[in-house]
Amino acid sequence: MANIISDETIEYVGILAKLELNEEEKEQAKKDMGAMLDYIDKLNELDTTGVEPMSHVFPVTNVFREDVVTNRDGSEATLSNAPSMKDSGFKVPKTIG
Repeated sequence: MANIISDETIEYVGILAKLELNEEEKEQAKKDMGAMLDYIDKLNELDTTGVEPMSHVFPVTNVFREDVVTNRDGSEATLSNAPSMKDSGFKVPKTIG
């Protein structure tokens, strides 16, 4: 079963994608989009009974570190790398005249 794409659909997709297509490009886009939808229809014919849905191909796990509460803000360690400091902050060159 071939999917037929209308001119209106191609115009709408072109507007959404901010594309300016000439007539030849529109016809090619209609063929390409139809072929993609035909392929999706072919995939829908597969028997997926017993196949678990997944959101990612690889197993995804939380990679965040444990939240450790401390009673300091770490500004000393941060400022120790600063090339120049002033009043417990970074000193930067003046940028506005």
